[in-house]
Amino acid sequence: MFLVLSAMGAFVYWRVHFALDRQLNGDLTSDTRVLAPMIGPDGKVRSGGRDVVDSELYQVLDRDGNVLSASPTLQTRALVSPTMAREALQGPVLRNVGALLPTTRDPLRVYVTQLPGAERQQAAFLVVAVRRNHRDEALLELLVQLSVAGFVALLATAVVGERLARFALLPVERYRARADDIIAGDTSVRLEVPAHRHDEVTRLGETLNTMLTALEGALERERQFVNDASHELRTPLTLLTTRLQLTRRRLRSVTEYQSVLAEIETDVLRLVGLTEHLLNAGSHQGTGDVSADLAAHAVAAVERRNALVQASDHAGLSVTVGEPVRVQLSEAAVDQVIGNLLDNAARHGAPPVSLNVDQTGGFGRMAVVDVGDGMNPDLLATATQRFTRAAVSRAREGFGLGLSLVERIVLGAGGEVRLCFAGHHTRHGVSSRLDEVACEHTEAMTVTVLLPIAETQAQP
Repeated sequence: MFLVLSAMGAFVYWRVHFALDRQLNGDLTSDTRVLAPMIGPDGKVRSGGRDVVDSELYQVLDRDGNVLSASPTLQTRALVSPTMAREALQGPVLRNVGALLPTTRDPLRVYVTQLPGAERQQAAFLVVAVRRNHRDEALLELLVQLSVAGFVALLATAVVGERLARFALLPVERYRARADDIIAGDTSVRLEVPAHRHDEVTRLGETLNTMLTALEGALERERQFVNDASHELRTPLTLLTTRLQLTRRRLRSVTEYQSVLAEIETDVLRLVGLTEHLLNAGSHQGTGDVSADLAAHAVAAVERRNALVQASDHAGLSVTVGEPVRVQLSEAAVDQVIGNLLDNAARHGAPPVSLNVDQTGGFGRMAVVDVGDGMNPDLLATATQRFTRAAVSRAREGFGLGLSLVERIVLGAGGEVRLCFAGHHTRHGVSSRLDEVACEHTEAMTVTVLLPIAETQAQP
């Protein structure tokens, strides 16, 4: 504001200064036209013009700048220097005699012109002057008024600007106070955003509220994950500690120690497997522009498992596929889905286990069927939640993370997981596009995965 007021004051001062000087310049040129014809070759005023000339301020100079004649009220010393006088040879010269600040006693504005026939006579230059007293007084008064008005305006704008800025930043201060509450641990607090406003501060509040909601959700998921993981890890760690304590209560034979070490190794391997499952469950699965052949991966997974003839839990595993079915999922993610479904069927179901892959309604469909005891209706609805297991399955291997990981991957790709047994059907990640896709299977325990077909295959 100081710069703006200074610029405005300078502009006003310049315009007034220009107008006053233009008026003085007009008077000087008018007086010069009247006086010049009355000056003789010797610099004296011709007879008959004394009354007119004596009423003006003038000096007649020779080529060396000496005063030949002057008005009675002017001193005999030349008003301009010889150098300035010689500049008039090129054209009329306007100069100020005396400064505005600091003020001088008798300020003048002079107009120097060359007299006609100056090269052939003694009189060479005519200097006409007017007093600047009123002009300088007006400019000084203007400077004082501009300074006072500028100071008052600057003070007023500073006070008003400070108040306006403080008022405008009140929402930011409220946001800061709410942020203190959030730092103190109240993650449910949200910023108060007026519904009828849509300025920058309001949009900032809306963005911060969205961010707080996302952070609260992430914190809640992290808290739930830690609680679930702690609960699941407590049992194998407790068993491991108990076995170590029992082993150290008495001396044992080498065979007994080897047996205990084998049991401890089993517990450690379970902990390692649980850690890997937790890492997989906590990772983000993105589809992007990747695709994989669901049928080919299903055949490869079944062949690898059937090759392990020593693993009896894989006995009776079969696969039925038709044409290639490319889905919008990475190959690693497809292997995770197939592997977890086959592991669950092997651990909690009963052979024979069959895996069927086909295509329906623009989706790739994979169904894993076993003839085990299945799940009751309540468990069908919650089986995809973390660490959810049936009571009869808690003594078996596994951690209740397999279906949760499958659901995360499938839902992230825009698909759906269906759990069906004995006429009861549940859908996880329900998509309206899949309402017309009916379940086609027997009363046996069936886990069906529906995945969107990749664009490369969907195009004709």
